[in-house]
Amino acid sequence: LGLDEGVGGHLTCRDPEHPELFWVNPFGRSFACITIKDLLLVDHNGTVVVGTSPLNAAAFVIHSKIHGAREDAIAACHSHSVYGKAFSTLAKPVLPVTQDACMFYEDHAVLPGFNGVVADEVEGDRIAEVLGSCKAIVMQNHGLLTVGKTVDEAAFWFIALDKACHVQLLAEAAGTPTLIAHEVAADSHKTVGSSLSGWFNFQPYYQMITREQPDILKVDDEDAQLNLGE
Repeated sequence: LGLDEGVGGHLTCRDPEHPELFWVNPFGRSFACITIKDLLLVDHNGTVVVGTSPLNAAAFVIHSKIHGAREDAIAACHSHSVYGKAFSTLAKPVLPVTQDACMFYEDHAVLPGFNGVVADEVEGDRIAEVLGSCKAIVMQNHGLLTVGKTVDEAAFWFIALDKACHVQLLAEAAGTPTLIAHEVAADSHKTVGSSLSGWFNFQPYYQMITREQPDILKVDDEDAQLNLGE
């Protein structure tokens, strides 16, 4: 989908049977090449329980804190998308300039300041604290991060937020955009910003990805047997 850059991006999902663990993509592997057997299962101490690939330290610090703070955050997405990065330099929220932007109306946060590559728990805690109960956060000079009750929802919010950033950048470059009134934006958010809407809107992407990359969900017999030493 063109939302990644190099190794800068990670997606996590809390394990449904072992909620103290979460799955994450391996460090240094393209999103387009990842299959189920490549995923890592990690605990909140940074120990890789399943998988042999390297773990992205920044991914662990950020996502472990978010999953730890938010029981409802089953999945979280972050990547260094172009428009998200550009917009993050402005250190301001996405405005209700379109119906689609209302997905995030009063439901996203802005993390001020940039303290370098996330490498310690202090910064991870700061991100989780500022995110609060919102579905998304704009991290200054860094990019976007979204959460959801499903992988589908979190992934769609990321796609939609990057596009909302793009639209606002274009609109503000052309002039002063007309904002949707508070009452209308808030009411629209109830529909376009619901968890069900996020999940449903991702389905066309899911259909496209699984058609173009049918092996992405392939599971070998040995992969289906997950032994956590119980």
